[in-house]
Amino acid sequence: MMKDYTLEKRKYVIGAAAIVIVLIYVFRLFDLQIMTDDYKKNADSNAFLNKIQYPSRGAIYDRNGKLLVFNQPAYDITFVPREVTQLDTLDLCSALNITREQFDKRMKDVKNRWMNPGYSKYTHQVFMTQLSAEECGVFQEKLFKFPGFYIQRRTIRQYTYNSAGHLLGDIGEVSKKDIENDDYYIRGDYIGKQGIEKSYEKYLRGEKGVEILLRDAHGRIQGHYMDGQLDRSSVPGKNLTLGIDIDLQMLGERLLQHKIGAIVAIEPATGEILCMVSSPTFDPHLMIGRQRGKNHRLLQMDKRKPLLNRAIMGAYPPGSTFKTAQALTFLQEEIIHEDYPTFPCAHGFNHKGLHVGCHGHGSPLSLIPAIATSCNSYFCWGLYRMFGDKKYGSPQNAITVWKDHMVSQGFGYRLGTDLPGEQRGLIPNAKFYDKPYRGSWNGLTVISIAIGQGEILATPLQIANLGATIANRGHFITPHIVKEIEDNELDSIYRNPRYPTIDREYYEMVVKGMRAAVDGGSTGSATCRMAGAILPGVEVCGKTGTAQNRGKDHSVFMGFAPMDNPKIAIAVYVENGGFGATYGVPIGAMMMDQYLHGKLSPENEIRAEEFSNRVILYGDEER
Repeated sequence: MMKDYTLEKRKYVIGAAAIVIVLIYVFRLFDLQIMTDDYKKNADSNAFLNKIQYPSRGAIYDRNGKLLVFNQPAYDITFVPREVTQLDTLDLCSALNITREQFDKRMKDVKNRWMNPGYSKYTHQVFMTQLSAEECGVFQEKLFKFPGFYIQRRTIRQYTYNSAGHLLGDIGEVSKKDIENDDYYIRGDYIGKQGIEKSYEKYLRGEKGVEILLRDAHGRIQGHYMDGQLDRSSVPGKNLTLGIDIDLQMLGERLLQHKIGAIVAIEPATGEILCMVSSPTFDPHLMIGRQRGKNHRLLQMDKRKPLLNRAIMGAYPPGSTFKTAQALTFLQEEIIHEDYPTFPCAHGFNHKGLHVGCHGHGSPLSLIPAIATSCNSYFCWGLYRMFGDKKYGSPQNAITVWKDHMVSQGFGYRLGTDLPGEQRGLIPNAKFYDKPYRGSWNGLTVISIAIGQGEILATPLQIANLGATIANRGHFITPHIVKEIEDNELDSIYRNPRYPTIDREYYEMVVKGMRAAVDGGSTGSATCRMAGAILPGVEVCGKTGTAQNRGKDHSVFMGFAPMDNPKIAIAVYVENGGFGATYGVPIGAMMMDQYLHGKLSPENEIRAEEFSNRVILYGDEER
């Protein structure tokens, strides 16, 4: 009888398949039990309950010790899915004042592993957040009816003042991306979303603690595991002291009511930001609790853009305040000297058929009276001479030197302040003009940048920083909001001075020009004369700006006081405010009065009330 080799081979194939299947199971069991701890976690979850202890978030104070942001109790409702049995859903909804539809959506979201990557039926899942003490009290009375549900004590932010919303920022529930970026967070945690709350999140948040509780076979809590020896206490977040003077901040917000614009004040010696006002603003209390999302959407839809921090996000033409930076550059490059040359001004710059207008004043002018009177012609001649000077070889080389000086003075790139969202502005380079003009251009082609117009863009923070640099006679410290971090040192960028490419001696000349802009000097004409009237007895230095706009011009002021040993440098920018002297100068001077003297003089209090009630119309309607 012949042997059936087909059956013989089938026997070996089946045997090999069985061995492979057994090996797969062996390797899988080895992986699950030895290489990973998933099963151990599930087993532990039956016996232990890890209860997170959330730390209190760090408080925030102003420079004078006034409490700005603190914590108040709030409560989260959590549940362990495996423990939820025979739930009376309607009774639960009634206790929490939610609808059945809201309940179903929350449960669906919790179990969605894309939205909640850490989901496990053995661990606490967040059901509702930020209940008030009253809401929690109602639920607490019925908690025994809802096995598997727990109350977790938390804190939420509270604000002492209805002010500084852009600076302080807010906190909100973590997103999926937040959880992926930092394993400190789990679903339901809070994180800084904007402002200082975001920038200093890792200092403010503290460190979580944990209580390890022992459960019996029915899931009932029997006490602390090992009498609490393995428990870990939470560590409170660090307190922050800001450079902000809250009284100055509130005055700035008051003066910019019914207007669009920004105010930034800096302490020149330290770079600490004394106030940062953006108008329109918003009440930080709107960003508290479960209504945060709704309120945030409403603010986003507001056409006035109240969420936009114009002080660091608004890129504007700096107008004539930029002439001080031009003067420093021309002096450094020996294009001009203090008294020579003098340039003519026949109601403006006139050359080869090109006319750039200017207001009436004496002519010809040297540097100091040119700054005092804000002569457009003087600075147009300076730029034209520099870009045409043969020592550079070409306008392209000249503008490269010019741009490097401007960048060193804090323009064209982000300064690096400790708030998120700072914009860089714009200082054009050779390539910027080579493309549209095919490499054929000169100083006349780009003459508008001489007076801070054309393509030049700067943030109010950069303009204020220019004022601080001039006040310091040639250096600045990167402007920053936070003055001190509890038990920690500020980043070195906020402690070490930065030096522009301009020699110190040239700053003294510009200071003289800015002082003459207030007191008239020998020119008899002063664009910032009102600052002297508002601050009698104080040597204020200032520079106005009237930035051209398609509609009404923007009103700009940059200055500092006192002239020697300056305590405050400031920039004011009011959209559609007209001449710099109309809004910029008086608002800037009143802010200086408040900071230098601790309060406004009686005359300035009346003036402040009048300015706060002024309304600027934007287009066909008020914005």
